[in-house]
Amino acid sequence: MTDRWHVEVDRGVCIGSGMCAAAAPDGFRLDAARQSHPLHAEQDAAESLLAAAEGCPVEAIAITVLESGEAVFPPEE
Repeated sequence: MTDRWHVEVDRGVCIGSGMCAAAAPDGFRLDAARQSHPLHAEQDAAESLLAAAEGCPVEAIAITVLESGEAVFPPEE
């Protein structure tokens, strides 16, 4: 069974670079104000989503495992 992730974008931090939408076009979109948002708050775990979070220049994307709440990105230290 595939893990489900909860995906959030901190719109107060997002600078609208669009890197997330380029890395994971099925996971993110930019709105008219050039702010990112996940297409769905709950998504199947995918390398493209993780790549989008890791590639965000301001680390505005947070991903957690839906069932456990464990941080996927940014990783807990």
